[in-house]
Amino acid sequence: MAIVFGGRSSEHAISCVSAGSILAALDPGQYDVLPVGITREGRWVLAGNDPAALAITDRRLPEITADSGSAVVLAADPTATELIVRDPADGVSTLAGVDVVFPVLHGAYGEDGTIQGMLEMAGIPYVGANVFASAAAMDKEFTKKLAAAEGIPVGPYAVLRAGVSLSAEDKERLGLPVFVKPSRAGSSHGITKVTDWAGLEAAVAAARQIDPKVLVEAAIVGREIECGVLEGEAGGAPEASLLAEIHVDAHDWYDFEAKYLEGGRYDVPADLPAEVTRELQEYARRTFTALDCAGLARVDFFVTADHRIYLNEINTMPGMTPTSMFPVMWAATGLEYPKVVDRLIRTALRRGTGLH
Repeated sequence: MAIVFGGRSSEHAISCVSAGSILAALDPGQYDVLPVGITREGRWVLAGNDPAALAITDRRLPEITADSGSAVVLAADPTATELIVRDPADGVSTLAGVDVVFPVLHGAYGEDGTIQGMLEMAGIPYVGANVFASAAAMDKEFTKKLAAAEGIPVGPYAVLRAGVSLSAEDKERLGLPVFVKPSRAGSSHGITKVTDWAGLEAAVAAARQIDPKVLVEAAIVGREIECGVLEGEAGGAPEASLLAEIHVDAHDWYDFEAKYLEGGRYDVPADLPAEVTRELQEYARRTFTALDCAGLARVDFFVTADHRIYLNEINTMPGMTPTSMFPVMWAATGLEYPKVVDRLIRTALRRGTGLH
């Protein structure tokens, strides 16, 4: 099997950390693993298999570079599933065929359906959502539209495509504060909380450095609750984990530093009434199904003081770092990290590629 990580998106480093955690969790007696890193420029290299080299150390984020290993190529050809190695010293050679890929890629050029399309063409099974579900979940506009069509509540928002500004009517409808974010990004990159309309232009410009399409969302005062979802075993209904509540503490909101560098505080299970917990878990499963997801997802919500629920987003390849909420929630539910990873790989092998 191959673990593919790094990539061209702003979430390169977190992808590396997730891959290191997965490497450490795999049983070498069961899996022959090829770690394939993708540089920020898009070059594929055969990286080392030391999980420690992919960890955050003294706030230093890991990175895959051209010097990380020999260049490799995976052809989009279902009759040739070997990785081809291009080494300046030894020339071109091939490795053993790849029977499944764990694409631990977050953000653009990975979590958005791009690598999933390549793997479908190559006929290689892979962990996680298919092309459509990956693309729809990556784009927050279409996540909201599909969820709303299924009766899952979403908060007020506006979409600013390239060259479009927020109208006076939208400002009145959304009110202040608002969150301005790239429509197709993650790990809180490019997000700004705006408390005065004078700061809107700069916030939109910051988001457009990542994505020309920007979302402006009304701030929802409430608790941040997350739920992990796994595809049902043997094709059964999706399963929901215990819930987690995220506490931002000194941070104004759950930004990158709170998530990954300071190891934010959380409660698992979240302290909620039983009926609210059940409703959130049901919304998480319904969101997973509404987007036609597979494998895994983390579904994030806001819950107000009077227990109204609003979908925030869904991640089809959530962080798999030691502090990431997806593995933490499943561990609390009774499924430890190595078992989660093993289940995801076996689910991918059973599902295969093509239409289902």
